[in-house]
Amino acid sequence: MRNWIMTVCIAALAAGAAVAAGKEDLSEEQIQEIIAKFAAKESEFAQAREKYTYRQTAKVHELDEPGNVLGRYEIVSDIIFTSAGRRTERVVRAPVTTLKNILLTPEDEQDLRSVQPFVLTSKDVDKYFVRYLGKEVLDEIPCYTFGVKPKKMEQGQRYFQGIVWVDDRDFQIVKSYGRGVGLLKKGSDNQFPKFETYREQIDGKYWFPTYTIANDTLHFESGDQRIRMNVKYEDYKQFGSDVKITFGEQVNGEAEAKEPKKP
Repeated sequence: MRNWIMTVCIAALAAGAAVAAGKEDLSEEQIQEIIAKFAAKESEFAQAREKYTYRQTAKVHELDEPGNVLGRYEIVSDIIFTSAGRRTERVVRAPVTTLKNILLTPEDEQDLRSVQPFVLTSKDVDKYFVRYLGKEVLDEIPCYTFGVKPKKMEQGQRYFQGIVWVDDRDFQIVKSYGRGVGLLKKGSDNQFPKFETYREQIDGKYWFPTYTIANDTLHFESGDQRIRMNVKYEDYKQFGSDVKITFGEQVNGEAEAKEPKKP
């Protein structure tokens, strides 16, 4: 995003992420074994989630200094399958945006799809530095906590940087806290806030993202802008087909609002 742009992913949480209170004594071999286990379980989950339909509701509020809402953005989409088994996104509702100083960018859309509901699979784990932080009880769930940071960033790709909480029994991520990062064009003033994403056990086996929250101040060159964001993922239903699934073109919703002038 540029200094006048915002992202649906541009969500940031004012509250800081809690770091593990105490570090359990684990050998490096044990730590690597835990990482391998949860990456493998995340791989299973990633494949399973590709066979589910669900509704995603994203809301972004532009706030003044006291916290009053100045502008709103909302989009409700259903992630569904066509009769040919192609996974696609259907916009259900997209009221005209009233945002004045911020605008969704392609990087924000990438974050909304893949960074905020972060999944760390066996295929991708080598792209990240994964550092064990310790044990922590999160909502009565004993968790391993890990710091996650990309080793190398490639143009056009978005990455997660932050902390993940991994259930010590199911070896799945149950919460993530951080922000989307990536290479930007030289001179770009895109800003990406911190966010928290929570998961819940939907089918008795896998932990699915259910909501993302952010409440942050973005520091643009033209000045600071407070934002609040909420994304809900709900009504998960398994798609009953064995066909190969690919993500198709997004179904067009209402016409996009004109890009605001740079302040």
